[in-house]
Amino acid sequence: MCTVCGCGGGTLTIDGRAVPMRAPAKAHNEGGTRTWRPAADTPPVETEAVHATPGHLHFGHGPAHAHAPGLSQGEMVRIERDILGKNDALAAANRRRLAERGVFALNLVSSPGSGKTTLLVETIRRLAGRLPVAVVEGDQQTEFDAERIRATGAPALQINTGKGCHLDAHMVGRALDELPPPQNGLLLIENVGNLVCPAAFDLGEAHKVVILSVTEGEDKPLKYPDMFAAADLMLLSKVDLLPHLSFDAGRAVDYALRVNPKLRVIRCSATSGEGFDDWLAWIEAGATRARNR
Repeated sequence: MCTVCGCGGGTLTIDGRAVPMRAPAKAHNEGGTRTWRPAADTPPVETEAVHATPGHLHFGHGPAHAHAPGLSQGEMVRIERDILGKNDALAAANRRRLAERGVFALNLVSSPGSGKTTLLVETIRRLAGRLPVAVVEGDQQTEFDAERIRATGAPALQINTGKGCHLDAHMVGRALDELPPPQNGLLLIENVGNLVCPAAFDLGEAHKVVILSVTEGEDKPLKYPDMFAAADLMLLSKVDLLPHLSFDAGRAVDYALRVNPKLRVIRCSATSGEGFDDWLAWIEAGATRARNR
């Protein structure tokens, strides 16, 4: 469960088989991808989360930066630290497993409908013969996306999260048991479509890649800053549609860089192929680093 949305009450399935959710033991976090969370380790102050001004209610002003009915700010902070601490320990274990096999792992995150699966299909097609690829697909229900990936010839494993709105390190660890990624290859993890909770959960990946499509609003980076702050690369997708839309690509990139000045941006289209040379070059450079380690 995460304290923001209370998710995790559904049944986790991997390739259609129900999987029990074990409670991982606490362990030391040995590092992970950059995540966006409250930075202070000082004891939380029991204050009301809501801040009111005329025409505006903001429920993210307490120490937990969120609101949950029936929970104080202190309780929310303690729950979040416990959950994320356990998750980070499992993510570190995943990262060690991947490093031992020289695997370059990416966690792809976005809103629903941004074109993640279409982008992955084209990426796999273009990498054929250059880099072996395996895919972990995350959705609340159905196996549609995994079937699309398998049609390319790449192995894919579907994780259904039930009511859960994101993947976590335990789920990905189970996926690695079921589908060991290729030696010195690429592991693509397509997270559940959600720009909120996946930002806080390290899966053991090398990088979070956030996908923003031009069919969305260019203000998404400012509305959902945690995700863009946690990512290392932003793919601005479906740019072939720009002549038909009022989307301001420059403004979207500017907003993303305000949130995360270190964010790299690639404009791409799975339909026209624009930007794919840069995207694949970035992947292959990361895969080379993973092999050399």
